[in-house]
Amino acid sequence: MTAAVLEIVNISKNFAMTEALSHVSIALNPGEVHALVGENGAGKSTLIKIMTGIYHATEGDIVLDGESVTIHNTQQAQAHGIAAIYQEPMVFPDLDVAENIFISHQDLGPLVNWRAMYDNARDIIRTLGVTLDVRVPAAGLTLAEQQTVEIARAISLNVRVLIMDEPTASLSAHEVEQLMTVVRTLRDKGVAILYISHRLEEVFEIADRVTVLRDGQHISTQPIGDVTNEGMIADMVGREIDEFFGEKVQQAHTDVLLSVRGLARENAFSDVTFDVHRGEVLCFAGLIGARRTDVGLALAGIEPADAGDIVFEGAATEIASPAQALELGIAYSSEDRRKLGLAMTMSVAANATLPTLRRYLSRVGLIKRGEELATAETYRQKLNIRTPSVRDAVGKLSGGNQQKVMLSKWLNANPKLLIFDEPTRGIDVGAKAEVHQIVNELAAQGVAIIFISSELPEVLAMADRILVMREGRQMGIFDADSATPENIMSLATGQSASAA
Repeated sequence: MTAAVLEIVNISKNFAMTEALSHVSIALNPGEVHALVGENGAGKSTLIKIMTGIYHATEGDIVLDGESVTIHNTQQAQAHGIAAIYQEPMVFPDLDVAENIFISHQDLGPLVNWRAMYDNARDIIRTLGVTLDVRVPAAGLTLAEQQTVEIARAISLNVRVLIMDEPTASLSAHEVEQLMTVVRTLRDKGVAILYISHRLEEVFEIADRVTVLRDGQHISTQPIGDVTNEGMIADMVGREIDEFFGEKVQQAHTDVLLSVRGLARENAFSDVTFDVHRGEVLCFAGLIGARRTDVGLALAGIEPADAGDIVFEGAATEIASPAQALELGIAYSSEDRRKLGLAMTMSVAANATLPTLRRYLSRVGLIKRGEELATAETYRQKLNIRTPSVRDAVGKLSGGNQQKVMLSKWLNANPKLLIFDEPTRGIDVGAKAEVHQIVNELAAQGVAIIFISSELPEVLAMADRILVMREGRQMGIFDADSATPENIMSLATGQSASAA
């Protein structure tokens, strides 16, 4: 058996009174893809940060080539051949591809041999089996190409261990397959790859072994051939998930809340027409680039439509701003929680009450902190938000818990229509199940839901009706009973005519 290039041995990490990791061990072998899975808050990010020198373990050892090492920072990690790429690529947009690849090198000196740098960059890109002009600015690259640049940068530093943290979360299906090809190329060249993903289908496709963490503890490590989807989920959440998408309440939907006719915005979408009823879950399906999010932004007043008719609760209206949408009772939960959904440096309590801040102001304009904290605490318990205190900054929470905080701020606004834009992207299976259950409960209470999702199984399980879009055009609407993966994808790819 090949000796491990890197071993994590009985690593523990404490933050004050919180134990983030407890005696976790994992071994990474050269020429192997080792998947690391677990719920948000399981300790995956903490483990990665210890491996790359951002955090220091409270106890335990990092063993490289059989010898214990101490990694104080990312530069030392790189010197040991350990590099990481993340969901959001970290490239310099104004520099070209070659400059980004060699940006962290200390051996270039004050005078750069530009010809040699570009030649070396081309050689590295070529070894990855992709085509990429090394002289183009990074600002014009797709997310997949930016990740390829980060991988090339790691190769230029003689990477031996490459950590990939949710690398496909924002990629299209075609881009995912391109990335998988690059991963296989690296594996075949002897690189040890630690692959973190919430997309379990990717784990089964790419991994040789898989390790499960739960609540900061090592639960299992198995060859992928010995793993089942059900068994992996049970290890991750500590229980069997018999009904992953929650239990829908069957009800008639007769009361139209929102009626949209010929809605359009120039250079985004056109001629979108639908109704959504109280208590109904209307799912928007389509491929990346279908412009489903643009419709949601228009209805929320963030990027208003410039044509079409909107009738809300029987009255014609225009939605020109988020404040106007919220006054009507329309809330929008963004797909980008970090940029558009949450104030990451502010507390859980401040975020939960932000859209309804006026409720918490005294006569002299001061925030009633006690009421604000009480509201946040109510949602912390109701939504099972894992945080020691609602006074903690949202940025310290895991992705799934951040998603719940974002949800809490809109639930606190008591919306009549709630637009969920990719609400389960980048969160673990346990958190997904909780979000699904919340959506079902809101619908049962009469809240109208527009649910935008790129995951077809999720769409089919959650929807009462499904609206399919392609390149800014509405292709058709299906009742849930008549929808199949085949007819939805047929419309989404433009392979068939519109559905009724």
